[in-house]
Amino acid sequence: MRIVIFGLSVTSSWGNGHATTYRALLKALHVEGHSVLFCERDVPWYAGHRDLPAPPFCELALYHSVGEARERFAEAVRTADAVIVGSYVPDGVAIGEWATATAGGVSAFYDIDTPVTLAKLAAGDFEYLAPDLIPRYDLYLSFTGGPTLRRLEQEFGSPAARPLYCSVDPDLYQPDDAIERDLDLGYLGTWSADRQPTVNRFLIEPARALPERRFAVAGPQYPAEIDWPANVERTDHLPPAEHARFYNRQRFTLNVTRADMIAAGYAPSVRLFEAAACGTPVISDRWAGLGELLEEGKEIFIADSPADVRRWLTETSEADRAAIGAAARRRVLAEHTADGRADQLIQHLQDRAAA
Repeated sequence: MRIVIFGLSVTSSWGNGHATTYRALLKALHVEGHSVLFCERDVPWYAGHRDLPAPPFCELALYHSVGEARERFAEAVRTADAVIVGSYVPDGVAIGEWATATAGGVSAFYDIDTPVTLAKLAAGDFEYLAPDLIPRYDLYLSFTGGPTLRRLEQEFGSPAARPLYCSVDPDLYQPDDAIERDLDLGYLGTWSADRQPTVNRFLIEPARALPERRFAVAGPQYPAEIDWPANVERTDHLPPAEHARFYNRQRFTLNVTRADMIAAGYAPSVRLFEAAACGTPVISDRWAGLGELLEEGKEIFIADSPADVRRWLTETSEADRAAIGAAARRRVLAEHTADGRADQLIQHLQDRAAA
């Protein structure tokens, strides 16, 4: 298939999780013989932090305005088998209105932030999607599954809402026994106000209670006033090329979910699958649907209190820790790879083309 995607960014992973998602998916599509034109708005904050300026698995086009996009990409959008507009694309409503009106094939909205999007719509914030635009997309691809899909169809009028969870590239994320697991618990994620209380409870509190243990937090935008314990290693930004090594340094890794995504449920983050693919056991906050992706107690630890985290760090045998990590890796490789997601995407697009 020939696919045109308007996405937040594929060239820069700075401060966003979209780039790694697009990279894994586009690489898999390329391997399967599909052709992708990725259109990215050229903005200063990503231009200064491009860690993949020339992706080898797609045709990249940077543009500066909606008008330029309409002029440069009209023919590509008209002749493509599918055009996909992603969440958080600058001027996403204008791009979406034009794309749905111009597309000769299937038009789809790819929501990598579905619960956040729905919260914004409820607040009257139409930054990149408006309610009256949803029915105009032939397909709504959602990072969130479960009841949210029915809501998108019944309340917002989507002709077809389908799950397209994040995924992992197993070529990039795998166990590496040559790396010393010198961290007891780590967390990789950009700061956000609604995630920080969980980071406080499940990492900072255990770090204070276990001063002999080593912890780490990697990610940008953390306020300077956070009082990090001395045994917490801080890294401001960790590029994707270093993520696997970071996971392989950890005996356990922490998964923290945004409040809107906890409320919606069925919203796994890409970090969850990346860590599991490295064989690193995940300690996660609790939300609906998580146990359907990874089985609690056998493939993942789900924490309800800081005491849970302290107990797992101090009482889990090395054999049990490694067994849970290995079980999670097997599950992720069977169900959550980029190759599998690419196949699901193509099937969704073909189904809508035939409808």
